[in-house]
Amino acid sequence: MIIAGVDEVGVGCLAGPVVASCVILPESINVLFKDSKNTSEILRSKQFKFLRRNSFASIGLCTPQEIDEMNILNATHLAMKRAINNIQVKPEKILIDGKYVPSGLLNAKAFIGGDKVHQQISAASIYAKHFRDNLMAQYAKIFPLYYFEKNKGYPTQMHKEAIFEYGLSKIHRKSFKMK
Repeated sequence: MIIAGVDEVGVGCLAGPVVASCVILPESINVLFKDSKNTSEILRSKQFKFLRRNSFASIGLCTPQEIDEMNILNATHLAMKRAINNIQVKPEKILIDGKYVPSGLLNAKAFIGGDKVHQQISAASIYAKHFRDNLMAQYAKIFPLYYFEKNKGYPTQMHKEAIFEYGLSKIHRKSFKMK
């Protein structure tokens, strides 16, 4: 059976897209994946390269503008569907990290904390996080005042201070309120 794992990153960010990944691992694999939040940047980079060479993996994302238009939950689900639609092989079963299965996915099941239990979801977590972190590093070159290379768009104190001083950039989510 072809099983795909799906996870997202960037939901709690003030800037940048929400990014989802869909990963189908080879049947015989001897690499142990963990949730991307519990993995160092160096290990994530190595595992991302491993996944690019040894698995089927895809990305789906929603822009800050789409997030502002439809809300973060709907944008996250759309990013997940885009990742699933972008994968080269059609999965027979889809394991999703989260509480809900996006509408229209009949062969999918959601797992709260799924990235801690299912290797496919953990791999998708690694793939999505590495991709998004690299994207935010590129945005940092365009918008250096916001330190995206450090905060990746998350609401750190330094990021909030930059927003107060310089206003929102083109990649900030206008619908998100800072606490």
